[in-house]
Amino acid sequence: MNFDYAQGMRGNITSIDPSSDYLTGLVGADAARDWLDAACVAGEGGGDVRVKAMLISLPRLQTVNLAYGKPAGDTVLVEVAHRIGDFAASEIGADPLIARLAGGQFLLGSRDAPGRDRWHYLAEALGRVIGRALTVEGDALHLVPRIALLDARQGDSGEGVIDRLAQAAATLERLAGRRVLWGDDGETVPGGSIALLEADLLGAMHRDEILVLFQPQIDVHSGALAGAEALARWEHPRFGQISAETLFAVADRGDHVAQLSHHIAKRALTLAAGWSRPLRMSLNITAEDFARGDVAASVRALLAESGFAPERLTLEITEQSLIGDFEACARALQALTDDGVQVALDDFGTGFSNFRTLKALPLDTLKLDRSLVRDIAQDPRDRAIVAAIIAMARALDLKVIAEGIESDAQLAVLAEEGCDWFQGFLRSGPVSPEEFAALAVG
Repeated sequence: MNFDYAQGMRGNITSIDPSSDYLTGLVGADAARDWLDAACVAGEGGGDVRVKAMLISLPRLQTVNLAYGKPAGDTVLVEVAHRIGDFAASEIGADPLIARLAGGQFLLGSRDAPGRDRWHYLAEALGRVIGRALTVEGDALHLVPRIALLDARQGDSGEGVIDRLAQAAATLERLAGRRVLWGDDGETVPGGSIALLEADLLGAMHRDEILVLFQPQIDVHSGALAGAEALARWEHPRFGQISAETLFAVADRGDHVAQLSHHIAKRALTLAAGWSRPLRMSLNITAEDFARGDVAASVRALLAESGFAPERLTLEITEQSLIGDFEACARALQALTDDGVQVALDDFGTGFSNFRTLKALPLDTLKLDRSLVRDIAQDPRDRAIVAAIIAMARALDLKVIAEGIESDAQLAVLAEEGCDWFQGFLRSGPVSPEEFAALAVG
């Protein structure tokens, strides 16, 4: 795949050459220094410089190269670049700097950066995203990064910023157990911001502070609104908006994932029951939901309480969520499909996706991960892969939905290949319940 984040992300990097690093498609060290040089100049009227940067290091990359060979290590680097790019697109905002400096070192920067607390939290959240399992020759590896942070000062040079980050990274290597460190004399967030969030989470659920948003899902051929995926956000008074990925990472630390998932599902179903049209809604089911052993009973109770029709509900699962007890998960899903609930296999194309899963589960839909469709309008190989998946889905009588659609060119390819639905910023990002209710009227 062509990981050209200057074109693939919502925040376009227009001032630097995206071809500097041939492997990942990210900019290289020289362009990163130029970006930082320019960003550290005060704006018109003597405005303050608000540039922050983080240096992300993969200490175990050399181990991967030695154990599996350099091609496997290169595959890891491309996947890490992908994860950083997706994280920056959802969390950093417009015009981020995303660069690969050398080896397993990446640089992420922002011209209009948030406060130190949020930048620290973003580093911890990104570390968890990168640290999720990577599959290398059938083995699941966890490459947890170390991340050095820096507040750039007015008049700093790009060379100076990178040098100070490198010094902090070297210090971090000597601190056992530390994953994030500031490369200046300022204080770090006491106890780690993720730990602070964990302490707040239960209270936030009790006070109903976890927001439910709806990502519209659109018919590829007619352009009509077909339904929505329910997503969660947390508007934290100190750290700002916290995405679903980090929210569930926080819940995982305190063993509250199942409770959070139930809270979101209850709220989403109640809201969706009030839509003016019988549109479909998708809910994500986690491994912790299955581990409790009462998924079918829990979903049935929520449906009955909310009054939302089972025939309008789609449960989105990932293969990772089924690992604990595949047969028990399959039985629970079958019980719900007998009630009319549909099942979608999420993140298809990024995990272990095998024919056993497609054969044994009562699936209705395959959901294509954004990494599969990002370059389908430019790369014939990517298009061929997507076409093959859609043809396989048709043979199995499954529908297909693609996520992360951001351009008319991508949509045109999906229409030609026979995809059913899509979601993405081409049509709409996640919207509030009130905004979606207004869309549902039309």
